[in-house]
This record gives sequence, C-alpha cells and structure tokens, in this order.
Amino acid sequence: MADQIPRAAAIALLLGLTGGAPTPPRSSDPDVVRLDGSTISADDLTGRIEELTRAADVQGLTVTAFNHAEAVYSRAFGYADLPSRRPLKLDTEIYGASLSKAVFSVLVMRLVERGVLDLDTPLQDYVDEPLWKNEGTEWHEDLSDLRDDPRYRRITARMCLDHTTGLPNWRWIEPDEKLHIHFEPGERYSYSGEGMVFLQLVLQRLTGKPLEELMQEEIFEPYGMETSSYTWQPRFELDYALGHRADGTTYPKDKDNAARAPSTLETTTADMTRFLEAVLRSDGLGGASWDEMFRPQIRIRSRAQFGPGAMEDTDAHDDVELSYGLGWGLLHTPHGWGAFKEGHGDGFQHYMIVFPGTGPACS
Repeated sequence: MADQIPRAAAIALLLGLTGGAPTPPRSSDPDVVRLDGSTISADDLTGRIEELTRAADVQGLTVTAFNHAEAVYSRAFGYADLPSRRPLKLDTEIYGASLSKAVFSVLVMRLVERGVLDLDTPLQDYVDEPLWKNEGTEWHEDLSDLRDDPRYRRITARMCLDHTTGLPNWRWIEPDEKLHIHFEPGERYSYSGEGMVFLQLVLQRLTGKPLEELMQEEIFEPYGMETSSYTWQPRFELDYALGHRADGTTYPKDKDNAARAPSTLETTTADMTRFLEAVLRSDGLGGASWDEMFRPQIRIRSRAQFGPGAMEDTDAHDDVELSYGLGWGLLHTPHGWGAFKEGHGDGFQHYMIVFPGTGPACS
C-alpha cells in the first residue's frame, strides 16, 4: 500500500578534505522532501553539503536521498584519491565495509523464504559432522577453537543476523586471537562479524555455492548491481576510491580479501542506490520477510558496539529504543522506526538509513 512505502532514505559514503567540484545538479531535479514534510532544493542541499565537507576537511563524499522509493538526489563530492586529484564519482568502486551485513541479510531471507533454512533451527542441525571441523568444503574457515564449547551448537541464523551469538566481532581482537563464545547464545546483543561468517559457512554447505556466487545470483543480478562483489575484481582497477587519513594521505588498497559476508563488499554509490530503492519498494522478498528483518529482535543496552564497553550496560539509548533487527540496526524516532547500517574501514565511514513509516515494508 502506498502509505506504507518508506517516505525517505539516505545513504552517505564518506571517504575521509574536499576540493573538486561536486556532480552538478540538473535544473530538472525535484526538491528533496524531508521526513517532516518540508523541502529543500537540490542546489541548496548541494551548498549545505559543500559547506560541511569544507568545514570538516572531508576528502570525498557521496550523498543520496530518496523520496518514497526513488532516488531524487545523488551527488559525489571531492576525490577518490586526493594526492592524484582523481575525482570521486557515483560509479567509483568503494569498499563497503559493514554495509556488507545489510546486503547479506537480504540474501539470507531469500533463502529462508525458499525453505533452505529456518531462522530458529540451530545451524549445527543442518550438517552431520560437528561444525567446528568445517571439513569437506573448499570454503574453509577455522572453527576448531569452538571444539570444547558446546554452546556453538545452539547458534541459529537469527542469532547471527541480530548479533546475539556470543562470538566476538573478530577473533584477532581477542587477547589470544582465538574464537570464543562470551555468553549464552541469544542472551544479549554483541556485534559480531564472526557470527555472520559462521552463518555464511553453513549457507555455502547447504547450497554448494560460494558466497560470491550466491550474492551474484540472488542480489546483485536481480537488483542491477553490476559493479558489486564480495571479492576484488580486475574490472574495479579502472576507478576505485582510496581511504584517506586526516592529513589527506591515502591508505593502501586491500585487494586480497576472501569473500566474507559481514565485511568484504566492494560496491559503488550507484549500486547501493539501486539496492536501497529495491529495499524501499520491498522488491525480492515477501512482506512478512521485510517485516521480520525490520522488527526489533533485541534491545541494545551496550555502552559500546564492540571493544571496550561492549559488555557494559547503559540506559543512554533508551530514548530511541535502540535495537537490532536482522542485519540492520533500529532506532525509534518521531517519524517512526528508522532502519540503519553503518560501515567503517581505514579512511572510510559509511551510513545509510531508511524510514519504514507506518509499516516496515510493503508487499
């Protein structure tokens, strides 16, 4: 129903002193309608963004805003590579970092709809041998640290998507750099890339396909995301963004990552715009699946998302009912629930948010 379509959404991909001209607005561009019903012209919005990027010494930035399910404003500012003065464009390849998780969650829900797995069946139940062995597949990830902790047998797909597995964000930040379960699975929120890798491994074994193949078939091709991948591709060499330090120097580009569901997405602003338009139209999933994805699964009371403070509770977020859905964070605003996802990497900061309005999504 029309009144259930999200009224607006925005994505910002921040690469980290701007100079260089933005993508010029077109005279025919419609005004951007804010959530409160007020409007701002494309020219005025571009001027505001230019002021902010100059004040904050942002090297490059892209911003896309949506009215209902259509992108009405999409601009690139600054540089993909400041030292070489190479401009940032809407089709410049950008490391997506944890935006990967939101895209992966749609894949999972497509497989749930087809009965490949159930959100609440322990993942161990889908394979005969203990998952910690992780043998008989070319997509190996060492789970042997879990051998003596039977709690891994209780981890479900829902727990992996709403970050309640008890696994750390990444094992290499643990004091001993080993994989540990820190609390009873399902008990509380604790952001975990390892949890989504755990789910990825099971999905690969159930389907007999690697993550990259699954993403191309189920998400990238149907949604028209022609320049997206969970692994580096030679075609990306033509135009890709580098992460920038505060002084304008760049970080080296990491191109040798194995495909990981929570973290290795390479994409463009244009492709992520297509993805968000699909989300706003509720394309690719039934209404019940979108509802479940954007329904609060667990309240977030942690002082920090991960690292120091992650296991300390606070009431600081109670005013917005900070929660997690399936692959997306949730917060309650005067305009209803907002579903968001952020991403971070060396020299990169990303953020996107959609506002479902009267319903999380519509069929």
